[in-house]
Amino acid sequence: MKTISMPGDFYFEGYRFSFDKQVIPKDAVYEYLSGESYWAKGISMELVERSVENSICLGIYNVEGQLVGFGRMITDQAVFAYLADIFILEAYRGKGLSKIMVQAFCDLAEQFQVRRTMLATLDAHGLYAQFDFEQLTNPERFMTRSGVTY
Repeated sequence: MKTISMPGDFYFEGYRFSFDKQVIPKDAVYEYLSGESYWAKGISMELVERSVENSICLGIYNVEGQLVGFGRMITDQAVFAYLADIFILEAYRGKGLSKIMVQAFCDLAEQFQVRRTMLATLDAHGLYAQFDFEQLTNPERFMTRSGVTY
């Protein structure tokens, strides 16, 4: 079986990018997702903790070590990956951090050799199009089942 280790920390213009879930301040992720995001407003801390535990996560930290961005990849590391909960705090937007994050996740998906990486977005189509994400060509083939609402 092919084993891929997570990349180590890397830096871009003074910001540290880390796949180390142990250093992610889950309270900061919770605060953003539950209070500011449009997709997870009202999510519980317990669900945030479980989602971090069961995903590949990437945190972005400023020079003071504070979380300024976050994202996660849900994947079987073989066939499928889904990007979720990607955000950059408003004060840090426009610096190219989201592009570096998405590229890091795309690179990881390529290492896993997944056949399909998906995501859902309301307003960031332009960002993801830069990384070859496109609208579903056959949306009639895809189905969804809703679960818990927050």
